Amino acid sequence: MEGLPVRLVIALVVGVACLSVMLNMVSGVEGLAVSELDVRPSPEVTTPGEQDLALTVVDPEGQPVSGATVVVSGDTARLDGVATARTGTNGTATVTVEPTLGPNREQGTLTVSIKPPADGQYADRRGNTRVLVVAE
Repeated sequence: MEGLPVRLVIALVVGVACLSVMLNMVSGVEGLAVSELDVRPSPEVTTPGEQDLALTVVDPEGQPVSGATVVVSGDTARLDGVATARTGTNGTATVTVEPTLGPNREQGTLTVSIKPPADGQYADRRGNTRVLVVAE
């Protein structure tokens, strides 16, 4: 800001402060705030072979989120492709998976990612709870 007239600097600072106050006063404006989503798989620990997983998508307060798409993919446990489903009104989606473990592996994990619903202020930037696959 070196070289700018003092009046211009004062006007800029006052303008930014007024804009901040006005945005805080307007109801329904949440700015750039987003809520991080997480998933609660059931069961969290499973065995190789075909089975259904119930995946509940929740917001930071633990409330279910409907309309999100969950994607289950292999990590250290393997899947043929990916499994996807959309959460219902109760925030739960059910996917059928058939995980396998590599040779000489006693356990592995499946990764669950979330595509948030388009009509909410949600994001999925952090890692979600993984499903542990354990050999019988």
